Amino acid sequence: MAITRDDVLRALQSVTVDAAGTTLPGSGRLSQVVVDPSNRVMFSILVDPSEAERFEPVRRQAEGRVLQMPGVSGVFASLTSERGPGMPAQSDAAPRPVTPPPVAPPRPGAPPNQGPQIAGVRHIVAVASGKGGVGKSTTACNLALALQAQGLKVGLLDADIYGPSVPKLFGLSGKPTVVDNKAMEPMVGYGLKVMSIGFLIEPETAMIWRGPMVQSAITQMLRDVIWGELDVLIVDMPPGTGDAQLTMAQATPLSGAVIVSTPQDLALIDARRGVTMFKKVAVPILGVIENMATFICPNCGHASNIFGHGGARIEAQRLGVPFLGEVPLDMTIRETSDSGRPVVATDPDGPHAKVYRDIAASLWANLTGAPAGRTAPRIVIE
Repeated sequence: MAITRDDVLRALQSVTVDAAGTTLPGSGRLSQVVVDPSNRVMFSILVDPSEAERFEPVRRQAEGRVLQMPGVSGVFASLTSERGPGMPAQSDAAPRPVTPPPVAPPRPGAPPNQGPQIAGVRHIVAVASGKGGVGKSTTACNLALALQAQGLKVGLLDADIYGPSVPKLFGLSGKPTVVDNKAMEPMVGYGLKVMSIGFLIEPETAMIWRGPMVQSAITQMLRDVIWGELDVLIVDMPPGTGDAQLTMAQATPLSGAVIVSTPQDLALIDARRGVTMFKKVAVPILGVIENMATFICPNCGHASNIFGHGGARIEAQRLGVPFLGEVPLDMTIRETSDSGRPVVATDPDGPHAKVYRDIAASLWANLTGAPAGRTAPRIVIE
C-alpha cells in the first residue's frame, strides 16, 4: 500500500514536544515530510544545538510511530539546526515560529562547540571539490582503498545525495540490512565498509530534495550505520559549498578535508572556494590533490598536459596548505572505475595504485600529526 505525507502527519500527531502537549506537526519544528516510491519516510526536526539532548527522545518516538505504520519500509529521522525561525509545519495547525536563543560570540582561544563523536571512528575525512567533473569520487574510492592497503580499518560514506557514484565504483548493488529497525549494516566492497544513498533508492530515481532533507539523509547515514571500529571514515562529498558541506562541518567532528582539483584555472577557482569554505568553518585542510594531471599516450609514450599541469600544486602553495600529489589522466583508471573494479584493489602493484598509495601515506602523516576528532563548530550564516 502507498504511504502518503498526510498519513505520516497523522501518525506524528501523537508525538508531543513539550509539557503543554504541543504536537510535533503543530510545533513548527517539522521539516517537509518526504515519502519515496518504496515507502521510505524522511523528515527532520528543527532544534537549537542546546536542545539536541532533550529532543533525542522526541526524534526516537517520532521514528517509532512512523515505523509502526503498515507498509512503511524505513524511516530517516534526524535533528537539524538552523539559525532563525523554524521551518513551516506540515499540517493545518498554525505553526509557532521557533527562534533559537542568541548565541554569545566565542571567547578568544575558546574551542568550537562540541560535536558528537561517531562511536568507534577515530578520524573522519571529507574529500571535496569546488565543482563537479574533477574525478573526486574516483579519487575518494581509491584513496580509501590505499589507506586500507596500509593496514588501516577504513570506511567510505558517499554523501553525494543527488549523484551517488560509490555503488557504481565498487560494483555493489542491493540494500543494506537494517538491525532492530534502528541501524543499517554497511555494504562491503573490497574489504571496505561502504554506505551510499544509492543503496536505498532505484538507480534512475531523481532526488528532488530541499536542504533539510539532504541534511537529514547525510546525518542518518553517518550516525545510524554500524560502522564498527574504523581508523578512518572517508566521506565522498558532493561538489560545491552548500548544505551537505555545512551539515558535515556542523554536525560531525571532521578531522580534516582533502580538496580534489584538475590543473586548469577554471577548476582551481572552484577548488579555492572549497578551501576557503572549510577554513571558515575551522576544518583543517589536510591537502590538495591534482587529478587528471598528465596524459601519457599508450602508443608513443608522449606526455600531454591536456588540462595543464602543476596548477593545483601552485595553488596549494599559495593558500598555504599541503600538496598531496598528482594522479595522471589514464584510461586504466577510467575503465576500472566504470567497471566497478577500482585500480588500487584490482592492480595493487601497478603504477596507478602506487600513486594513490603515496598520496594516502602523505594524507595519513598529515592526519596523525593533528589532533584526532576535531570538535565541530556551530555554523551561523549571515
